[in-house]
Amino acid sequence: MKTNITYISAIAFHAVLGIVLYLNESLSKPYFFIALFYFLYKIITASDKRRTFEILKACAYFVGAEVLMRTTKGAISYEAGKYLVILFVLIGMFYKGISGKGYPYFIYLMFLIPSIFVASTTLSFDANFRTNIAFVLSGPVCLGLVALFCYDKRISFNQISQIMLFMLLPIIAHAAYIYFYTPNLKEIISSTASNRAAAGGWGANQVSAILGLGMFLMTIRLFTKSPTIPLKLLNASILGLISLRAITTMSRGGVITAIAAIGIYLFYYYRQSKISKKNEIISIFGLLCISLVITWFASVSQTGGLVGLRYANKDHLGREKESLTTGRSELFEGELEGFISSPFFGIGSSRAKDERIELEGQGVTSHSEFSRTLAEHGIFGVIILLILIFKPLEMRGRNRGNYYFYALMAFWFLTINHMSMRLAMPAFIYGLALLNVKNEKRPIHRKQLKEQKI
Repeated sequence: MKTNITYISAIAFHAVLGIVLYLNESLSKPYFFIALFYFLYKIITASDKRRTFEILKACAYFVGAEVLMRTTKGAISYEAGKYLVILFVLIGMFYKGISGKGYPYFIYLMFLIPSIFVASTTLSFDANFRTNIAFVLSGPVCLGLVALFCYDKRISFNQISQIMLFMLLPIIAHAAYIYFYTPNLKEIISSTASNRAAAGGWGANQVSAILGLGMFLMTIRLFTKSPTIPLKLLNASILGLISLRAITTMSRGGVITAIAAIGIYLFYYYRQSKISKKNEIISIFGLLCISLVITWFASVSQTGGLVGLRYANKDHLGREKESLTTGRSELFEGELEGFISSPFFGIGSSRAKDERIELEGQGVTSHSEFSRTLAEHGIFGVIILLILIFKPLEMRGRNRGNYYFYALMAFWFLTINHMSMRLAMPAFIYGLALLNVKNEKRPIHRKQLKEQKI
């Protein structure tokens, strides 16, 4: 009961926080520094046994808060989310070390380096070398370090649930902020294009991705941490509220990713559950469907039917659009051509965007980390992708108890292929898939044997 009260209090606090940040954005910087010093204190003062857990909670919180911080200009830099995750895992490596079995991720990090030297010769004169390289490589470096730290780290299911909660809380604050930023969607949505105003004044793609993460995390909580009917109804309602604003950003990537990851998670969760638990899962699934159906019809109503046209790939007049990927396929093809032209060393970090500036006059950033890695890293990029895909599968062969694994991997893969690695989120989600998640062992109480008299 006490745990539920604490959870509800945390939810309420962050919902109010989101409203407060909307009313006074200047409070975002104090919020950022208070959160930073709080988690640093928790990490430094934690016992050796709990330090990994505290580090992962700190990473999770700033992953969930990253887009909110960008929206409200609270962070010290645009890439602060990635840099803080890197800082926390480096602290973790200092205290806890890394698993020797995770050495392929060290190779992965080493294979990122050649593209920097290639870029020094291929980037145009006008390009800012340092900022371009940092922007493109901060995400991959973040992923490599998170993977090195998380690989085969033992953690309990209860602890990973708490880590996911710490990721969810700032997303709830962000959702509250967006509701107050645009209370009336009908006034600002007039087409089927991604809508910045509906996303709280920030990039709809990033907001859709982080709210999609909220949908995924809230669904997990609905199934695993909702022991009472009131709590089930509360969590289903929060899921509906987050989903509504994710859908109405009119950016589909985050929502489709969330739905795919939810489906995969439920399949493995149901398959690994005991027979006595399966009936409860089916009933909660019914509640989940009701929540999402109501949310969909509410989003259709609030956008005057435009969201339905958006997901049907039609414009506001109901005409079929030529491309389902809104230009992403053209970027993908262009980057594959870059790989074919320079298959060994690649075209160099950030060169794909630089080429688009030279040819088209605008530097559209890649949306697919897959094609960008091939183009900019060449044969090293092929090895990088093989490591990222097959090393977790090799670990899965030895640790089949983690029913989050495939859902987390799917969330990572789909995210990096609709918005590349603009956020720290896919790097951290990938790291969570590498954890060795186990059930907590219950203490065994042994009765003392009385000495037998001889």
